[in-house]
Amino acid sequence: MGGEKTMTYNRKEVIEGATLYLGDCMDILPTLPKVDAVVTDPPYGVDYCPGWANKFQRTTIAGDDSTLARDSALSALQFKAGIVFGSWKAPKPIGTKAVLIWNKGTVGMGDLSIPWFPATEEIYILGGGFVGTRTASVLPFSVRNNYHPTEKPVALMEHLASKCPLGVIADPFMGSGTTGVACANLGRKFIGIEREPKYFDIACERIENAYRQSRLFA
Repeated sequence: MGGEKTMTYNRKEVIEGATLYLGDCMDILPTLPKVDAVVTDPPYGVDYCPGWANKFQRTTIAGDDSTLARDSALSALQFKAGIVFGSWKAPKPIGTKAVLIWNKGTVGMGDLSIPWFPATEEIYILGGGFVGTRTASVLPFSVRNNYHPTEKPVALMEHLASKCPLGVIADPFMGSGTTGVACANLGRKFIGIEREPKYFDIACERIENAYRQSRLFA
Protein backbone atom coordinates (compact mmCIF):
# COMPACT_ATOMS: atom_id res chain seq x y z
CA MET A 1 0.00 0.00 0.00
CA GLY A 2 2.82 2.39 0.84
CA GLY A 3 4.19 2.18 -2.69
CA GLU A 4 1.01 3.34 -4.39
CA LYS A 5 1.16 6.69 -6.16
CA THR A 6 -1.59 9.27 -5.87
CA MET A 7 -2.55 11.10 -9.04
CA THR A 8 -2.03 14.87 -8.83
CA TYR A 9 -3.96 17.06 -11.23
CA ASN A 10 -5.75 20.40 -11.19
CA ARG A 11 -8.85 19.29 -13.07
CA LYS A 12 -10.32 16.22 -14.72
CA GLU A 13 -12.93 16.13 -17.47
CA VAL A 14 -14.61 13.02 -18.87
CA ILE A 15 -16.21 13.65 -22.26
CA GLU A 16 -17.74 10.40 -23.51
CA GLY A 17 -14.73 8.23 -24.46
CA ALA A 18 -12.14 10.88 -23.57
CA THR A 19 -10.59 11.44 -20.14
CA LEU A 20 -8.71 14.73 -19.93
CA TYR A 21 -6.37 15.93 -17.17
CA LEU A 22 -5.15 19.46 -16.50
CA GLY A 23 -1.77 19.06 -14.86
CA ASP A 24 1.85 18.01 -15.30
CA CYS A 25 2.08 14.74 -17.21
CA MET A 26 4.98 13.58 -15.02
CA ASP A 27 2.66 13.64 -12.00
CA ILE A 28 -0.11 11.80 -13.83
CA LEU A 29 1.55 9.27 -16.15
CA PRO A 30 3.05 7.01 -13.43
CA THR A 31 -0.44 6.47 -12.02
CA LEU A 32 -2.05 5.41 -15.30
CA PRO A 33 -2.47 1.79 -16.38
CA LYS A 34 -0.85 0.56 -19.59
CA VAL A 35 -2.39 2.05 -22.72
CA ASP A 36 -2.47 0.57 -26.18
CA ALA A 37 -0.77 3.49 -27.93
CA VAL A 38 0.72 6.91 -27.38
CA VAL A 39 0.36 9.52 -30.12
CA THR A 40 1.98 12.81 -29.18
CA ASP A 41 3.88 15.93 -30.21
CA PRO A 42 6.28 16.65 -27.33
CA PRO A 43 7.61 20.14 -26.52
CA TYR A 44 11.00 20.99 -27.99
CA GLY A 45 11.43 24.58 -26.81
CA VAL A 46 9.18 26.21 -29.40
CA ASP A 47 8.69 29.94 -28.91
CA TYR A 48 7.65 31.06 -32.37
CA CYS A 49 5.63 29.93 -35.35
CA PRO A 50 6.51 30.41 -39.04
CA GLY A 51 5.55 33.59 -40.89
CA TRP A 52 1.86 33.51 -41.65
CA ALA A 53 0.70 32.43 -38.18
CA ASN A 54 1.46 35.83 -36.68
CA LYS A 55 -0.97 35.44 -33.81
CA PHE A 56 1.43 32.87 -32.29
CA GLN A 57 4.66 34.70 -33.17
CA ARG A 58 5.60 35.57 -29.58
CA THR A 59 3.96 32.63 -27.85
CA THR A 60 6.25 30.45 -25.75
CA ILE A 61 4.82 26.95 -25.28
CA ALA A 62 7.85 25.23 -23.78
CA GLY A 63 11.16 26.15 -22.24
CA ASP A 64 12.75 22.74 -22.77
CA ASP A 65 14.97 22.67 -25.85
CA SER A 66 16.16 19.12 -25.11
CA THR A 67 14.40 15.75 -25.23
CA LEU A 68 13.99 15.59 -21.45
CA ALA A 69 10.22 16.10 -21.45
CA ARG A 70 9.70 13.64 -24.29
CA ASP A 71 11.93 10.89 -22.94
CA SER A 72 10.68 11.22 -19.37
CA ALA A 73 7.08 10.92 -20.52
CA LEU A 74 7.78 7.91 -22.73
CA SER A 75 9.58 6.22 -19.84
CA ALA A 76 6.72 6.89 -17.43
CA LEU A 77 3.94 5.73 -19.76
CA GLN A 78 3.48 2.04 -20.50
CA PHE A 79 2.34 1.51 -24.10
CA LYS A 80 2.37 -1.04 -26.91
CA ALA A 81 2.81 1.32 -29.85
CA GLY A 82 4.18 4.84 -30.06
CA ILE A 83 3.88 7.62 -32.63
CA VAL A 84 6.00 10.61 -31.63
CA PHE A 85 6.58 13.82 -33.55
CA GLY A 86 10.19 14.95 -33.81
CA SER A 87 12.29 18.07 -34.00
CA TRP A 88 15.19 18.86 -36.33
CA LYS A 89 17.39 19.64 -33.31
CA ALA A 90 16.60 16.51 -31.30
CA PRO A 91 17.77 12.89 -31.69
CA LYS A 92 15.26 10.09 -32.24
CA PRO A 93 13.78 8.33 -29.19
CA ILE A 94 15.50 5.11 -28.18
CA GLY A 95 13.78 2.16 -29.85
CA THR A 96 12.61 4.03 -32.98
CA LYS A 97 11.70 1.39 -35.59
CA ALA A 98 10.74 3.65 -38.50
CA VAL A 99 10.55 7.30 -39.47
CA LEU A 100 7.60 8.88 -41.28
CA ILE A 101 7.85 12.24 -43.02
CA TRP A 102 5.01 14.73 -42.68
CA ASN A 103 4.93 16.96 -45.76
CA LYS A 104 3.27 20.14 -44.47
CA GLY A 105 2.74 21.72 -47.85
CA THR A 106 3.81 25.14 -46.58
CA VAL A 107 6.88 27.34 -46.33
CA GLY A 108 8.82 27.39 -43.05
CA MET A 109 11.36 29.97 -41.92
CA GLY A 110 14.28 27.81 -40.78
CA ASP A 111 17.87 28.91 -41.32
CA LEU A 112 17.72 31.88 -43.72
CA SER A 113 21.41 31.50 -44.55
CA ILE A 114 20.73 28.43 -46.73
CA PRO A 115 18.62 28.34 -49.92
CA TRP A 116 16.05 25.79 -48.71
CA PHE A 117 13.06 26.16 -46.43
CA PRO A 118 11.77 23.42 -44.13
CA ALA A 119 8.46 21.93 -45.24
CA THR A 120 8.60 18.55 -43.51
CA GLU A 121 8.66 17.07 -40.03
CA GLU A 122 9.78 13.66 -38.81
CA ILE A 123 7.44 11.27 -36.98
CA TYR A 124 8.99 8.41 -35.04
CA ILE A 125 7.40 4.95 -34.81
CA LEU A 126 8.04 2.86 -31.69
CA GLY A 127 6.79 -0.50 -30.44
CA GLY A 128 4.46 -2.69 -32.43
CA GLY A 129 0.96 -4.01 -32.89
CA PHE A 130 0.02 -1.49 -35.57
CA VAL A 131 -2.97 -2.31 -37.77
CA GLY A 132 -4.35 -1.42 -41.20
CA THR A 133 -3.03 -1.59 -44.72
CA ARG A 134 0.50 -0.50 -45.57
CA THR A 135 0.71 3.05 -46.89
CA ALA A 136 3.53 5.39 -47.90
CA SER A 137 5.83 6.81 -45.24
CA VAL A 138 5.49 10.34 -46.66
CA LEU A 139 2.28 11.93 -45.38
CA PRO A 140 1.02 15.01 -47.28
CA PHE A 141 -1.31 16.97 -44.99
CA SER A 142 -1.55 20.76 -45.03
CA VAL A 143 -0.61 22.47 -41.79
CA ARG A 144 -3.26 24.17 -39.64
CA ASN A 145 -2.68 26.64 -36.80
CA ASN A 146 -6.10 27.76 -35.64
CA TYR A 147 -5.76 26.90 -31.95
CA HIS A 148 -2.10 26.24 -31.10
CA PRO A 149 1.38 27.23 -32.39
CA THR A 150 2.32 23.64 -33.25
CA GLU A 151 -1.16 22.34 -34.04
CA LYS A 152 -1.40 19.26 -36.26
CA PRO A 153 -4.13 18.68 -38.90
CA VAL A 154 -7.00 16.51 -37.68
CA ALA A 155 -6.79 14.42 -40.85
CA LEU A 156 -3.13 13.64 -40.16
CA MET A 157 -3.86 12.60 -36.59
CA GLU A 158 -6.78 10.44 -37.76
CA HIS A 159 -4.46 8.71 -40.22
CA LEU A 160 -1.92 7.99 -37.47
CA ALA A 161 -4.45 6.98 -34.81
CA SER A 162 -6.20 4.61 -37.23
CA LYS A 163 -2.96 2.60 -37.51
CA CYS A 164 -2.65 2.14 -33.73
CA PRO A 165 -3.62 -1.07 -31.91
CA LEU A 166 -7.27 -1.12 -30.91
CA GLY A 167 -7.86 0.25 -27.43
CA VAL A 168 -6.87 3.39 -25.53
CA ILE A 169 -4.69 6.09 -27.10
CA ALA A 170 -2.88 8.56 -24.82
CA ASP A 171 -1.36 11.98 -25.51
CA PRO A 172 0.69 13.32 -22.56
CA PHE A 173 1.27 16.65 -24.37
CA MET A 174 -2.30 17.23 -25.55
CA GLY A 175 -2.07 20.91 -26.48
CA SER A 176 -5.31 22.00 -28.12
CA GLY A 177 -6.57 18.41 -28.27
CA THR A 178 -6.18 17.43 -31.93
CA THR A 179 -5.27 13.82 -31.05
CA GLY A 180 -8.41 13.67 -28.92
CA VAL A 181 -10.54 15.07 -31.75
CA ALA A 182 -9.13 12.41 -34.08
CA CYS A 183 -9.93 9.69 -31.54
CA ALA A 184 -13.47 10.99 -31.10
CA ASN A 185 -13.97 10.91 -34.87
CA LEU A 186 -12.63 7.34 -35.02
CA GLY A 187 -14.57 6.09 -32.00
CA ARG A 188 -11.33 5.43 -30.07
CA LYS A 189 -10.91 5.90 -26.31
CA PHE A 190 -8.52 8.69 -25.39
CA ILE A 191 -6.52 9.96 -22.42
CA GLY A 192 -5.10 13.48 -22.74
CA ILE A 193 -2.92 15.56 -20.43
CA GLU A 194 -2.17 19.27 -20.75
CA ARG A 195 -0.63 21.62 -18.20
CA GLU A 196 -1.65 24.96 -19.75
CA PRO A 197 -5.23 25.92 -18.71
CA LYS A 198 -5.79 27.94 -21.89
CA TYR A 199 -5.10 25.00 -24.18
CA PHE A 200 -6.82 22.52 -21.86
CA ASP A 201 -10.04 24.52 -22.17
CA ILE A 202 -9.68 24.64 -25.95
CA ALA A 203 -9.08 20.88 -26.04
CA CYS A 204 -12.18 20.17 -23.95
CA GLU A 205 -14.33 22.30 -26.24
CA ARG A 206 -12.93 20.81 -29.45
CA ILE A 207 -13.30 17.21 -28.25
CA GLU A 208 -16.83 17.83 -26.99
CA ASN A 209 -17.74 19.36 -30.36
CA ALA A 210 -16.24 16.36 -32.17
CA TYR A 211 -18.42 13.97 -30.19
CA ARG A 212 -21.44 16.18 -30.81
CA GLN A 213 -20.78 16.10 -34.55
CA SER A 214 -20.33 12.33 -34.45
CA ARG A 215 -23.73 11.93 -32.80
CA LEU A 216 -25.37 14.14 -35.41
CA PHE A 217 -23.94 12.11 -38.29
CA ALA A 218 -24.79 8.84 -36.52
